[in-house]
Amino acid sequence: MLKLHPIVLLGSIICAQSTIAEVNLNNMNDDNPNYLTSIPLLQSLKINNKQLQFNAPYVHELKNRYKVRSLFVESKALPIVDIQLTFNAGAARDEEIAPGLYGVANMAAKLIDEGTEKYTANEIANAFEQVGAQFSAQAYRDMFVIKLRVLSDPKKLEPALGMMMEILNHSTFKKSSINLVLSNTQVGQKQIQESPSRMMNVQFYRALYGKHPYAEPITGTQRSISKITPVQLKQFSDQFLVAQNLNIAITGQLSAKEALQLSERIAGNLKQGQKAKPLAQPLDKSNFDIRHLNFNSSQAHVIMGHLGTTRFDPDRLALEVANQMLGGSGFNSVLMKELRVKRGYTYGAYSSFSFSQVPGTFSLSYSTRQDQLLDSIQVAHQALVNFVKQPIDQKQLEETKAGMLRAFPNNYSSNANINAQLGSIGFYNQAASYLNDYPKLLEKITAQDIQDAIRKHLHPERLTIIVVNEKLDKAALEVALNQNLLPDVPKLSAPSIEQIPKTIIVPPAKEVIDAPVSFPTDTPASI
Repeated sequence: MLKLHPIVLLGSIICAQSTIAEVNLNNMNDDNPNYLTSIPLLQSLKINNKQLQFNAPYVHELKNRYKVRSLFVESKALPIVDIQLTFNAGAARDEEIAPGLYGVANMAAKLIDEGTEKYTANEIANAFEQVGAQFSAQAYRDMFVIKLRVLSDPKKLEPALGMMMEILNHSTFKKSSINLVLSNTQVGQKQIQESPSRMMNVQFYRALYGKHPYAEPITGTQRSISKITPVQLKQFSDQFLVAQNLNIAITGQLSAKEALQLSERIAGNLKQGQKAKPLAQPLDKSNFDIRHLNFNSSQAHVIMGHLGTTRFDPDRLALEVANQMLGGSGFNSVLMKELRVKRGYTYGAYSSFSFSQVPGTFSLSYSTRQDQLLDSIQVAHQALVNFVKQPIDQKQLEETKAGMLRAFPNNYSSNANINAQLGSIGFYNQAASYLNDYPKLLEKITAQDIQDAIRKHLHPERLTIIVVNEKLDKAALEVALNQNLLPDVPKLSAPSIEQIPKTIIVPPAKEVIDAPVSFPTDTPASI
């Protein structure tokens, strides 16, 4: 009896019959491991460039008579409707309720479906469950997001929509519910103290933003949330969760006319209110700011960065490409090559931009052994200096752009993803055609565009640096950083074989997190 290789069996299932006919199964020798019998079948799965062409969905700009921006994408594949209400009511608005009252938006999101004047929390949950609907609320730094997913059948849609409006207009934010959140937050605060990467993240934002609304954690602090009252949560809801501070995103099995009617019903049945006022501009620094957090760990955790730019900046797309090249594209990135591949200082080094209503952050982060700390920081900083000063590598640029284009369809690979993009486009006042325009905009970006953008927005001479470990020689570190800024510093080069440590990669302890530092931003609702 012929014994087939498991991969061949899998391939034969998924390949077309005509393809299988071209492969002579009798010539396959499973006894020779050097002969990969699956190659002919795998070759048949090659995708040509034409097959990689994905069309972004058409976005309708609905003319909502309440002047609430409403975007809609029709999706006939599934009998589902996704609704996202995005309010300009994130954690940045907390202190507009009371000074020092951090965590108001986050607590409002957690408690908004915990009861209204007519319904208990259980009755609300049962109402959604009976029609198969999913309801959620989440606060970010800029946004307060309400999501509803329900079947498009009016018998399912109407009850779910009615309950969503009941919640938005009549939540009571009971004291007993607040006490439960306080109890859970105490556990969360303890977890932060036990996580060097999370401690580093909190201190990084505080160091960068000072007294600005972005400075404090979205969840607030134990002290601040203990002061929050039902009256203040109700005030937050009445002031910010209103029609004129909202944009609406709808995706699903509806016509444009039905979507318009739905958006007007939502806007018309909400408190009208006023648009939130613009946020203050944060103040940037003019030199290095090195801070140390004592933590007993086998690894040292490092983050360095500075204020970035806004979501509205015309350089944003060029900076996204630059970030992919610097530290956002795995082993092909500059930071990974310098810190891991050449020197074995870390498992992974990453960079990121966050783009917000006012300047967000630029940062790079990694963890390393204690004895490699100063050397690794100097190498990471020198890599940033060189990235700003030296010409952009044209080959790396083309590879990066191609990768971003291939990945872009993931942004509209499902109804939920599409709706998230609509919410972001509406919130940041981008054109309704943005999803279609993106590939063309990306294609037009040149090496000179990127060079101009990074020289304008990246500042290796004024970084805020947070180090979490047992000890740090700040003076020695500052000397090394200033040395990197001197014009006669030689370019980075790979160490010789003799210089490479015998153990290049040291497996981290279980508690070490080698993924990029997870900043509480508006990522879930951004492109």
